[in-house]
This record gives sequence, structure tokens and C-alpha cells, in this order.
Amino acid sequence: MPKTKKPATLHWLLHSYATHLLEAGTDQQYIQELLGHKSSKTTETYTHACEQSLLKISSPFDNL
Repeated sequence: MPKTKKPATLHWLLHSYATHLLEAGTDQQYIQELLGHKSSKTTETYTHACEQSLLKISSPFDNL
């Protein structure tokens, strides 16, 4: 496992948690409630990380 140069913070852990939930298909409204965000705009900041992950997914048809 690679070492991180920065110590883990609560914000970093929440960001990681929210990103993993989104990537697993959890509805954004549930994540908003879990994180205690009043505005959906705050929760939407996590969708950027998920979009980058989605771009890395290859189609099974790419290997044909």
C-alpha cells in the first residue's frame, strides 16, 4: 500500500466516503443527508471525482 504524504483529515475521509458511495450507485440525496449537507450543490462536488472514474472504465466490447 502506498504511503500518503499528507495525514488523513476528517474532510479527506468524508470525501473518500462520499466518492465511494457515489461510485457504488448510492443516490446523491441519500449521501447529502448522510453528510449533513443543506445544499445539494455541496454534495455535487463529489460527482467530479466519480466522472473521472467513469472515464477509466472500459467496455467489454473493447477487448473483442
